[in-house]
This record gives sequence, structure tokens and C-alpha cells, in this order.
Amino acid sequence: MKQDFAFEGLFTYDLANNHQGDLEHGLGIIREIGRVNAAAGVRGAFKFQFRQLETFIHPDFKSRDDIKHIPRFMGTALTLDDYRKLTAAVRENGMITMATPFDEESVDIIRELNIEIIKIASCSASDWPLLEKVAAARRPVVASTAGLNMEKIDRLVSFFEFNNVNFALMHCVALYPTPLEKLELNQVRLLRERFPEIPIGFSTHEDPDNFIPIRLAYALGARLFERHVGISNEKYQLNAYSSTPEQTAGWIAAWKEAVAACGGENRAPASPSELASLRSLMRGVYAGKGIGKGEKIGRDQVFFAMPLQEGQLTSGEWVDGLVADRDYEENQPIGEIVANSPLPEKEIIYRIMLQVKGMLNQARIAIGRESAIEISHHYGLERFREFGAVIITCINRQYCKKLVIQLPRQKHPYHYHAKKEETFQLLYGDLEVELEGRRIRVEPGDTVLVEPGQWHKFHTLDGAIFEEVSTTHFNNDSFYEDERLARLPREARKTEVPNWSALV
Repeated sequence: MKQDFAFEGLFTYDLANNHQGDLEHGLGIIREIGRVNAAAGVRGAFKFQFRQLETFIHPDFKSRDDIKHIPRFMGTALTLDDYRKLTAAVRENGMITMATPFDEESVDIIRELNIEIIKIASCSASDWPLLEKVAAARRPVVASTAGLNMEKIDRLVSFFEFNNVNFALMHCVALYPTPLEKLELNQVRLLRERFPEIPIGFSTHEDPDNFIPIRLAYALGARLFERHVGISNEKYQLNAYSSTPEQTAGWIAAWKEAVAACGGENRAPASPSELASLRSLMRGVYAGKGIGKGEKIGRDQVFFAMPLQEGQLTSGEWVDGLVADRDYEENQPIGEIVANSPLPEKEIIYRIMLQVKGMLNQARIAIGRESAIEISHHYGLERFREFGAVIITCINRQYCKKLVIQLPRQKHPYHYHAKKEETFQLLYGDLEVELEGRRIRVEPGDTVLVEPGQWHKFHTLDGAIFEEVSTTHFNNDSFYEDERLARLPREARKTEVPNWSALV
């Protein structure tokens, strides 16, 4: 079963060989980093690296000092009991335990010590015997991607998804330390775009005094972070890519600054102070001649000028054909209340299609100019935001393909088709289909079959784009539960959009 673990906002502190094979030194690092983590108020994971040296290194090479890494691994090994003490210290200091296994036996040690998270090092991201053992451990996994081409990353993602592993990916560069010009931080954005449902992070090895990379990584979409940590003293000196507790505190503080500077991921309304600043530079709508109450106001009856007065209609809110709420004399400001006049049909359609186009752009779905577009508004254009959908017919032959777009919180009422069989596939957003009284929550990629004669309706919370693949579509083949809709001619509940490019 896939575990539910929230990776966002996770900071991983890698002990690696900074313990120098010294248990007390390792415990000191955990205590110091634990204080930094608690003071920062973040979720921290303290990470070890496990190698079962009896089998990890070939017996003929264990004593060789001319092969990179082997002398260091052999000289800094700790016992299983040592790691029990270290993992206990991590928990006592309010952090999550995490470990990188480099062999299958180390996965067994992770399970024995009940370590919560498994980390896959970049050098092991194509080690399939190890990855199969990790997947079977049923723990959250964080995998680094240094040196992997996209084909290998795709295979890794596919493997974890197939095995129902809860996992995150880390952009990483395996240069120690990593020069600024080698950080390749745009890879964070690339991974976010390629795998939008997977948490993406940044595992870093740059100069620990340089806090620019973590700010940039967060801005590009990284949501979990890792770096090596340690303590320098008379006996042991840190390497060039590991952070002291003070540098670690600065690193987290830089992340907090980036979070504050970037703000929310969705576009929120502007603050009152920002709006006031902008309004001071806007033009207002003024009567160019006398206008009577109830009169439709044409462009030739108004002019736009500064200052914008309190309660005045802005030039940006102007729509030709608004209705005057009272009598206006020449040069008087037009009140903003007239913006509440019923909008002309052309303006309503234009605003609907702008929002639809925005959703398609966000979902990266392109529409051919030859496609036929209609607005389905069951209870009139004025209630379209409540009931309806925009339907784009791409092909209609013996088979038919449509795109159906619903704006946030739109509903489509109960109906059936006598002739048409159709299959919905959600491409973007969220959707709930009710089929013959049975509710089906649809996830992106899911399909729902609707056979002829089956009653169905659907709605969305945050907006949806789904594909409808069906047999030939026939007009007047939709039969509604609501008798008022059943009596309406098709043209009363549909508006064709004749010129897509002109509208959007």
C-alpha cells in the first residue's frame, strides 16, 4: 500500500562521513543540528549512509588504499549498536530518521532500526536489485537524479509508480563542491513540468556560505532540500561542501526569505494598499454630454480622464452599452454602480472564452482553429457560471472527439443520450461524474464509460478539462431530467462561438 508522507518543506541533514567513524562526534552533530532545526521550526530529517562492508566491497580489495572511497569507508565504519544510538538521538532531538542504503542488506538494517525514510543516492538510481528491495520495504523514498539522463529518470519514476511507492525526486549535481555555474537549477523546473504530481527537491553541494542557490531552487519549484552537515573542531575539519550549524541556520533562513518573497502559488487578490496605489494612476469615465437615467451609454457619450474619483467607474471597467443609473450632466463622473448593469451577450461570451483559453493554456492543451466551439448554458448565459460547459468538437464522423471544459464550481445537469455511447477521460483538474445514481470521483487519466440510455451528470470544484470520445454525435440526442430543459429547443441552451481566434 502506498504510504501517505508529505515531502513538502522537508529538510534533510546528511551526516555521511562527517562522523569520521566517531560515535560521540556523530552524536554531537545530531544535537547541534537538532537545535538549529528546532529553532527554525521546520521538519528535519537526519540521514545516515549504510554499507554492509563485509559484502559491499570485494574481499580482494578491502585493504587496498589506492582505490577511491574504499579506505574512507573502511576507516569510518560504525556498528549496528552505534547506529541504534544515533537513530535514538535523532528522534530525541525532534527529527525524522532517514538512511541511504547502498546494498540490499542495508535495507534490512533500515527496517530493523525502523528508519522512516529511504534515500536513493544518484549512483544507485539505476541499481535495480537494490531498488526492488527498497520498493518492497514500503517506506517513503527520496531519490537523487545526478548524472541521469531523462530516459533513466522516466524509468525510475515508472518503476516507483508501478510499485506504488510514495516518493520524491531530487535535482542534484555530483560535483563536490559544486561550482555555481554547474548547479543547473533549471532542471528543477524541468522535473516539475515533466512530473507535475511528484514532489521535486534540491540536493545541494555548493559552497555552504552561498545561499543564492536555495532561494533560486525554491523559486523554480523545489519543495524539499538536502545538504551535508557537520562540526569542525581541533580533531576534525569539515569538507568544502558541508555546513556548520551556523551555516545550516543561514541556509534555512534563506529558504524562508524565498518563501516569503515568492508568495502563494496561485494568484491571490491584490492588497488594498496596492489597489489604492494603482487607482491613483487610473482614468475614470466621465460624461461627455448629458445622459438620462436608464439610457444605454455609448462610447461617443463618454470620455476617460484623471483623476479617478471615489465611487467612479474606471476606464478598464467600461463596456459599451452599460445602462445609466441616474441622470448625468456633462463632465460628471459616471458611477461605478453602472458596472452592475446586465452585460451585453457578446461581452459575456468574450469573458467566458477568455477563462476557457486561460485554462487550456495552463493545461498546455492546444486547440485547432478548425474546431467547432459551443457554449452550453442550460439556464441561460447569465447562469453559465453555475450550470454549463464549453464544448469543443474536434472530430465528428463515425467516431467523435470533443473537449469539454468546465469552469470552477460548474455543474452539468442530469441527461442521457439515446444514440451515442461516450467515454470521458479527465485530462486536467477535478471531476465527479454521477452515473445512474452512482458517484464516480475521476482522477486525471481515469476514464468513465457512458452507454446509451444511461442517466449522467457531472460537476467540478476547481475546474476540469476532459476528453469525450464517442460514437457519432447527433444534435437533439440529449434528453434532460429537468422538464424545463427538455422543453427548450437546442438553440436556446447552446451558443456557437464562430471565431475562436477573434475571441481569445
